[in-house]
Amino acid sequence: MSSSIAAPCPFCHLTVPSADLERHANSHFECEDEYEQQRELASDARDRDLAQQISLAPYSPCSSSSSSPPLFKNVVLVDMPFEPRCNHATRHYGESNIDENISCLIGLQIRSTFDKVEAGLMTLLKKCLELEAGHSTSILSGYVDHFQSTECEDIGWGCGWRNIQMLTSHLLTQRQEAREVLFGGSGFVPDIASLQRWLEIAWERGFDALGSDHFNHKIYGSTNWIGTTECAALFRSFGLQARIVDFGPKELESLYLSGPDSCLGAHVLKINDRGKRKAFQVYGPMDKYILRSNQDVPLSGSRGHGKSIYSSIPLGNTLGGGSGDCILNKGTRKDKGNQVLIDWVWNYFSDKSLSKSGCPSVIVSEKSPLYFQHDGHSRTIVGIQVKHQQNGMQQYSLLIFDPAHRTATIERALKESDGWQKLIKRGVHTLRKPQYQLCYIDTGIAQGEEMELLKRIDSTFLAF
Repeated sequence: MSSSIAAPCPFCHLTVPSADLERHANSHFECEDEYEQQRELASDARDRDLAQQISLAPYSPCSSSSSSPPLFKNVVLVDMPFEPRCNHATRHYGESNIDENISCLIGLQIRSTFDKVEAGLMTLLKKCLELEAGHSTSILSGYVDHFQSTECEDIGWGCGWRNIQMLTSHLLTQRQEAREVLFGGSGFVPDIASLQRWLEIAWERGFDALGSDHFNHKIYGSTNWIGTTECAALFRSFGLQARIVDFGPKELESLYLSGPDSCLGAHVLKINDRGKRKAFQVYGPMDKYILRSNQDVPLSGSRGHGKSIYSSIPLGNTLGGGSGDCILNKGTRKDKGNQVLIDWVWNYFSDKSLSKSGCPSVIVSEKSPLYFQHDGHSRTIVGIQVKHQQNGMQQYSLLIFDPAHRTATIERALKESDGWQKLIKRGVHTLRKPQYQLCYIDTGIAQGEEMELLKRIDSTFLAF
């Protein structure tokens, strides 16, 4: 009789026989235990995925003595998605693996920190140039943020990465097509560690194979110097038209592989102090800097595509009078070499796509800044100025952002219009190095077969 008595469940309020009430009520706790077990299994799976992400980018604390820059600084990893975008059923394993690395890096890359200047340094520089006395013409890139080397991260070795960040800040702001493809469309400038990862992926995809071999296919966590070759390979891997120009002595043209008698990948012999010959391998255009000064012969490892379009116009013809080299001491090769470089930079910035803004003496160009490399250091050229003097001579100055300078110091000098010239202006007389390299970014995004052509880094050689 008692078995027919029903009672409501205190948890789900379902009416069940009294004899079954205890078992029914306990079943609710069994379901909860099963749910907890499922959550634990899911958590374990997430932990395994997270471990895979961390293995892709190992963490190391920021330290001036550490050789491995952090990739996860101030980032909560569990909030970062990891969703590989490859189709394992239709793609080769190697290609799928690269896609997984790219997908992971898009989620894990870190926005670089820098001193953001209200209104922008380029706006402050433009105002200072407009205030200068005398008759002058200046041409500037549109927008560029300054990225300084820091004691915590990269003093002494990171100038190349900082210049890449400066070029990136311009491309993200001024070119929509570049913003859409750079760094997975993130829309921000990655930190050095993330850029190192992106360069390794560029190498995996076949960009600059010789340069990749030189670094043994690994750059992340190292303090190795980089230069124009690595800059070009990185930007080219996103389809950007990165170009390199070499400036050097005519008698060494055969060592710059843009020349007709160059020898790509060949062993070049140099004579050491004791008269003995020693062979070393030619890789990319940056080898003449990476191999350091204890080797007498500067090298280049690229094959070019003819004369640069920005070297064909004499500088004097673009300025409305005066000889392009009249400020120089004529007759010396070094001075002529300086003028070749100055001519090229002026013709580059003074291309047809110019828009005058404000004072006519300052022109804002649509051209990207220039990665400016020489032995021991690299900087970013953000413009050029010519002053027309009363005696008919012309005085030229490159306008440069140097990653070795503090952003706050540059900002203060520009705002106060005091002392900024020594931080930004570099006259022709300061160009004392025997060789220089420039990297610039042409317009357009490569696709298909064009991307394959970009994998081989080339350069144009201009003789002093």
